[in-house]
Order: sequence, then structure tokens, then C-alpha cells
Amino acid sequence: MGMFCYQCEQTVRGTGCTMKGVCGKEPEVSSMIDLLVACAKGASRWAHRARELGLETREADLFVVEALFTTVTNVNFDPKRYLPFMERFKRITNDLMTRTEAAAVKVGRKFEQPFDLAFFKPAEDLASLIVQSESFAITKRKEQNGDDVTGLQETLTYGLKGMAAYADHAKILGQEDDSVYAFFHEALDFLAANPTDVNTLLGMILRCGGVNLRVMELLDAANTGIYGHPEPTKVRVTPAKGKAMLVSGHDLKDLDAILKQTEGKGINVYTHGEMLPCHSYPALKKYKHLAGNFGGAWQDQQKEFEAFPGSIVMTTNCIQKPKDSYKNRIFTTGLVAWPGVHHIADKNFASAIEMALSSEGFTADAEEKYITVGFGRNAVMGVADKVIDAVKAGNIKHFFLIGGCDGAKPGRNYYTEFAEKVPKNSVILTLACGKYRFNKLEFGDIGGIPRLLDVGQCNDAYSAIKIASALADAFECGINDLPLSLILSWYEQKAVCILLTLLHLGIKNIRLGPSLPAFVTPPVLKILVEKFNIMPTRTAEEDLRTIMG
Repeated sequence: MGMFCYQCEQTVRGTGCTMKGVCGKEPEVSSMIDLLVACAKGASRWAHRARELGLETREADLFVVEALFTTVTNVNFDPKRYLPFMERFKRITNDLMTRTEAAAVKVGRKFEQPFDLAFFKPAEDLASLIVQSESFAITKRKEQNGDDVTGLQETLTYGLKGMAAYADHAKILGQEDDSVYAFFHEALDFLAANPTDVNTLLGMILRCGGVNLRVMELLDAANTGIYGHPEPTKVRVTPAKGKAMLVSGHDLKDLDAILKQTEGKGINVYTHGEMLPCHSYPALKKYKHLAGNFGGAWQDQQKEFEAFPGSIVMTTNCIQKPKDSYKNRIFTTGLVAWPGVHHIADKNFASAIEMALSSEGFTADAEEKYITVGFGRNAVMGVADKVIDAVKAGNIKHFFLIGGCDGAKPGRNYYTEFAEKVPKNSVILTLACGKYRFNKLEFGDIGGIPRLLDVGQCNDAYSAIKIASALADAFECGINDLPLSLILSWYEQKAVCILLTLLHLGIKNIRLGPSLPAFVTPPVLKILVEKFNIMPTRTAEEDLRTIMG
């Protein structure tokens, strides 16, 4: 059984996975992803029209966001966990169809044809669903529309997937905007019609970037509204003696629940991967048993999880195939899943806590080592006057934003080399798991201002944008006129939607690597280069020489 997927950076030969995903995705999972994306489009066919008629679409709103997030790389590897989505799709579309057609009759409206995906009926069993999915394979559209148009369609799809992840995080914490759901339905309805005009597709792609800015604003409000604004905080990055539990992924609410449920039980809770910034939130760092951070970025988890002597909880995306050595100690929750791994659906983490208590834990204290995190927009703006004075005095010559999604593909040492070679009179902003390439190096400070400022998760890109905007306002110029260079790494679809947001804001001269997306074909790249001067990374020396003139 074959497949075709090119939604992440690590695809085979940089063109697409056709036998099995480099991420570990089996062909049947790839088939279910294709099918679920088609279902999201079908549901949005009805929801978009229902909204035009003033009807309520809440069930479809949540379905589309969760369905798209489920299909993001490194989220759901269990084909059976796609089946409930098919049942939801049938229930939601039947309800929307009944209500929408009745409302349309009242106002004398007829729907345009063809309207195929709106009437799609998923099969009842996995084998039949996989057969159905063949009609929705990317290769079908590549044959029909060509690589350029299909690549643009997929760019929009991947932007929507990334935006769905952020929207889901925000919704879980109580922050929503109905106009965001309306755009999801509008954009998916647009894709369902198989658009082929390049300019129209580019326009919708940039609109996606604009809506994602609003979604990131919602997520920022959710995180800071509940847990407080991040504060510069020293985090221990070596283990302490005692029973241990490791929390990976991105979900702050899950970590909060785990800290509450483990309080007083003699368990040290550690963060991993994108959970590192959680140590800087006042409402989370108050827990004395939030002991530190263990390990680095997601792609090293097989080695790190094997070495961790306790239980492990994956809260969102970034799971890799678990080794047998720790498969009984790892738990998933939310949308993330792996076949044979215990899934916690009700947020009662008792089974993971029991596993932590029955495991050996760390038998001795390691040498204490610390790094500092928590330079979100509030913290940086709080010392903005010092930063501005340092720039005016010539003590700070340049700012570099070096960050993004990390991965295992060769070439990512570029980001370590780049950070090491940044001139001593420059400040590095970083965010997302790309920071693990250099965040334990010593960079020192400039007049008391740390040269390395960790802004947070990929989810915190809004903070970086607000910091850049504040600097531009202070110097009465545009962001593109600042002594600021963006050096970004990408891996999956959340990085795609952040890039679309930057393009929506008109930010130019972005360097992107370690390789450009396979779905961005040369003619499309030519457009991006001409309009935004987006460029691939070369070597650290070459890029720095060009940037510094």
C-alpha cells in the first residue's frame, strides 16, 4: 500500500513520503488524514452556507478545528482513533444539511453545483474508509491541476492545520472568536471547490496569515490571562533525586492539572520540549515540585524518554514511535495518540502518577545547571527603554530572531553555528523548539541585557511580533527598517501558518531552512521572492556576511 505526503520538512528526498512517513506514519494513517481533511472540507461546505443564512454551526466549528489539528504531523498515529471523527462528520453534516436546506427554501435560495464533498458519506469500517480515501489523495489533484496549483492549495491547507492547533489551544483555555471559525469554513469551502487561479489562491493564503495573527492573539490572551505574564525565570536543566514525571507537548492546562494531581505525592515534575517555557508563568512556577526541564527538542525523545526513570505524558503533537523500553511508561492525552499507548481521555492522570510512583526515579542529584527563560513581550517591553538606549548608544547593533520548529534532518546545525557566530554586539531572540540548538550556550549580556532572550513556545510567536512592532514604533519606522533579521527553521504546519502571518504583515527578507517546502514549487517561490524576498538559508558565514553588510 502506497501513500503520498509532503506536509513536513523531513519528507523523503525533500519531495514526499510514498511508502511510509519519515515521521513514523503508516500508509493507512496517511489515508485517514487525506480522508479527514476531505471531511473537514465537506462539513465546511454546509457550515459556510448555514452561516450565510444565520444558522448556528457550533458543532461544525469544533469538528473542523479538531479534525485539522488531528492531521498535523506527529499528532495521531492510531488509525482507529480517526473513526469517531467520521461518525461526527456524518452526524454534523446531516444536521446542517437538514437545517440549511430548510432555511434556503424559506428565502428562495438554491445552492450552486457541483457540491460533491457536502454529500460525501464515509464508510463504516477502516478498510473501506481507506479505499474511499484514494479519491482524495494529493496525487489525484497533482495529476489534475499540476504541481503549482496543488502546492498552493496545500499551502493553504497546511496553514489552516497550523492555525487549527493554535485555535484549539486557545479554545481549551476559553478564548474564541466566531470570525475565526467563519474563516475556517470559508477557506475550506473554497478549497473544496478545487480553485485553480494562482492569484486567488495566494490571496486566500495571505488572508489565512492575517486570521492566524488573531488566533495567536487569542492564545496569548488565554495563556497570560489564566497563568500570568511570563517572567524571566531560572530553570534547572539537570535532574534531582526522587520519583519523576515528564510532561511534553504544548498544553499548559494539562501541565496545570498534572501539577495539581501530583501535589504532595513526592513526585518531581519535569518539562520536556516545548513545555520548557511553562516554568516562567507565575501560576505554574508556584508549584514547588515543578522541578526543572529534562532533555531537549522532540526529535531526541526516543533517547531521552528511554533514559527518563519515570512516567511520561504527551499532551499534544510531537510524539515519535515509542521504544519498547518505555512504551509502558508513556501516556497520551487530547488529540495525540499512538497504537498500543495508554490514552488518558478524561484528564485524570492517576495511571501516569501510579507509574511514576512505581518507577525507580532519579537515584541521585545531578550537578545543578540552569538556563533562563521567560522573556515574553511583557518582560521585554518592561525594559524596552534600556534596549532602546543601548541601540541609540551603539551598544546593540542588531537583533536576530533565530527559532522555529526543530527536526532531525541533517543541516540543522546551521542554527547552532549561526547563533555562535552572531556578533557580540547583537541580541538573539528565540522561540519554539529550535532554540534547543543553542539555548544552553553562554551568550553573556550587553549592559545587563541578556544577549539571548527566550520568548517561549512556537505558540508565543505573537509575543515576538509584538516586540518587533514595539521596537519599530520606538524608532518610528517599519519592521522591515529595523536592524532585525529573521532566521527561521520549519518542520510542520504550525511553522507554516506563522510564516503566512509574517508574510501577511509584509515582513521581508526572511531566511528559511534547512530546506524549503516541497509543496512550494519553483514558480510559486519566484513569486514569494519577488514580493517578500524570502530566501533559503545558505551557510552561517555567508548569511551573516550578507546581513551585516
